[in-house]
Amino acid sequence: MSVPLYEAKAELFRLLGHPVRIRVLELLQDGPMPVRELLAAIEVEPTGLSQHLAVLRRSGMVTAQREGATMVYALAGGKVAGLLRAARELLTEKLTGQSELLSELLEDRAGSGAS
Repeated sequence: MSVPLYEAKAELFRLLGHPVRIRVLELLQDGPMPVRELLAAIEVEPTGLSQHLAVLRRSGMVTAQREGATMVYALAGGKVAGLLRAARELLTEKLTGQSELLSELLEDRAGSGAS
């Protein structure tokens, strides 16, 4: 029995629902990185990073390639970077709206002499 599309999408967003995984994906947008560089950029224990990388690898979001004794990770394709860009655009719109609302509230408060 196949999974309904909305459930598959929900599973994708659950997969992306951890800050460390999002940070790894963001870092990999600039190109492949060895694990040691990911560790230096993300404040997380090596075992924790390893677990998150395994989840991302199993999901097909990242690829891993051994170069000597080092594992190098990369985004699995341009669609992942596109998803991150879309999330950034959504957040920008949301926060812009909040900023505009805050400005209006502050103007109203200043105009009424309230504190």
